[in-house]
Amino acid sequence: MANLNGFNAATVEPSQDFDPIPAGKYLAVITDSEMKPTKSGTGQYLQLSLQILEGPYKGRYVWARLNLHNPNPTTVQIARQELSAICRAVGVMQPTDSVELHNIPLIITVKLKKREDTGEMTNEVRSYAKREAAASNIAPPQANNPTPPWRR
Repeated sequence: MANLNGFNAATVEPSQDFDPIPAGKYLAVITDSEMKPTKSGTGQYLQLSLQILEGPYKGRYVWARLNLHNPNPTTVQIARQELSAICRAVGVMQPTDSVELHNIPLIITVKLKKREDTGEMTNEVRSYAKREAAASNIAPPQANNPTPPWRR
């Protein structure tokens, strides 16, 4: 058993189920990064937590996983190219630690993708750009359309 120190659920809003955010371009920052082992145990990926900074999805998170250590050289090359795009977007060309990429605004392009294991829709970060270069291209997604974006 665990001591909950007098927790009162009546004083805290319950968590909600979050649907994926609509596909589009968003201003975001990397708030956390961590190297994790792959499911197969044969490599490692850098997991990045990205928080949306503006619009109706402000505060929401999306994640990116870069397979930087993998037996498949093509997978590693793709991850290195993605890391290069992130570094260029935040202006840190030779980071020695992933924390150097944190808290610098950048534009991310988010897509929707169907999960192979559950069939549910999930977000995938597809590209990264400098904040200045792409800021004029950001159009806030329509938050009040009840039809999910993948069915429009």
